[in-house]
Amino acid sequence: MNRLQADLLLLLTAFIWGTAFVAQKYANDSMPPITIVGARFLISAIALLPFMLYEARRATAPLSRIDWMQASIVGLCLCAGSCLQQTGLLTTSATNGGFLTALYVVIVPFMFWAISGQKPRALVLLACAISIYGAWLLADDGQAQHWKLGDVLMVVSDFAWALAITLIGVFLQRSHRPFFLSFMQYAVTAAIALPAGFLFESPTLAGTLSGLWPLLYIGLISGGVAYTFGVIAQKHTPPAEAALIMCLESVFAALAGAVMLSERLTLPATVGCVLILLGVVLVETGPMLLRKLGITSA
Repeated sequence: MNRLQADLLLLLTAFIWGTAFVAQKYANDSMPPITIVGARFLISAIALLPFMLYEARRATAPLSRIDWMQASIVGLCLCAGSCLQQTGLLTTSATNGGFLTALYVVIVPFMFWAISGQKPRALVLLACAISIYGAWLLADDGQAQHWKLGDVLMVVSDFAWALAITLIGVFLQRSHRPFFLSFMQYAVTAAIALPAGFLFESPTLAGTLSGLWPLLYIGLISGGVAYTFGVIAQKHTPPAEAALIMCLESVFAALAGAVMLSERLTLPATVGCVLILLGVVLVETGPMLLRKLGITSA
């Protein structure tokens, strides 16, 4: 897979994740949030199990203890981020949820720097700043006084997403086992969230059946397919750039929310969409333009 193919795969991932915010809102109407997280990732883990076993049979080297530890930590990050996000969607819109989730983009370069010692390029930081300002405009027209508890939970979840994206990049530099990594994330999340849901929430069979279709979408398509696409593509796209492309999920969440939930897409929100797109285009085409100009430092 070349860089362009990886970037297009990340773009498809962002589209699926963005539309999944609408499905998550629908699921919240009939099921409690932690139970949703446990159920969706149980579905994802079951769907991915055959691919993980096939990958294991073709592997040329066994997994190390560090591989298992890193995959488990990424799973803990996924569990924390998903539970915070799903709970936040109880009191915030799909539109705001998608936009506020995009804030993890600004955290990733610094977290990757702290873990690997690789300083982010100035061009990436500029693109991050543009994208995050766009996400701020999209979130609530830039008016923090209107934020709800759900908005705050979305921001807190960004730290879990940023750490997960960074550790995925570190893992795939050591071991090319993307299906194992994805399966472990899902299995760890399901193993924690399902018991927690039954312990602290009151899920019902009727509610589960009512939310089955959105649950299947976020479990099979968003989790099983799109999340795995993202992991595979990150083998070929650096973490900071990958985060910028995937933050386009906020744009797709806005469009899906406007079409399916009649959520607003105001002029500031439209400007925010344009800024996020500008950030992605800048980080993707900027290095090529700078090389043509004879500039290599950015």
